[in-house]
Amino acid sequence: MFKLQITATFSAAHALLIAGLREPLHGHDWHVTATVEGPTLDPDGLLADFHALQAHLHEVIGPFQNNNLNTCPPFAQGLNPSAELVARHIAEALSARLQTSTPDKPKNILADSATKAPKTPPLRVAEVRVTEAPGCAAVYLPPAHPL
Repeated sequence: MFKLQITATFSAAHALLIAGLREPLHGHDWHVTATVEGPTLDPDGLLADFHALQAHLHEVIGPFQNNNLNTCPPFAQGLNPSAELVARHIAEALSARLQTSTPDKPKNILADSATKAPKTPPLRVAEVRVTEAPGCAAVYLPPAHPL
């Protein structure tokens, strides 16, 4: 199994609901580390193109940049914007992007032995770590599924 980690940051505010009380709106410089994994490499010896992975992660967190998370989907619908739920959202959105995209991952192509059609090596989000303050991190591990 091979793993790649990509990191990004964004600045955003949130006001959590804790024990029924809304805390004051406050901001953080959020640090995100996403880990993807897969059992095989492409013919160039790559699990995935780092640049493509970074682009996907930036597209996922872009709507949060300089915003109030309480007003951004999926939190605008009442989901508490905790670090744990931010990590889960990023993992799920990144996973969805990886399942539907191949054109911007040109080096991540193998040939299917039966059809000779191009395909990407199996790749999945293994974990997303979100840090909103030094020394405090939330990690979301998506349910395992076969690659």
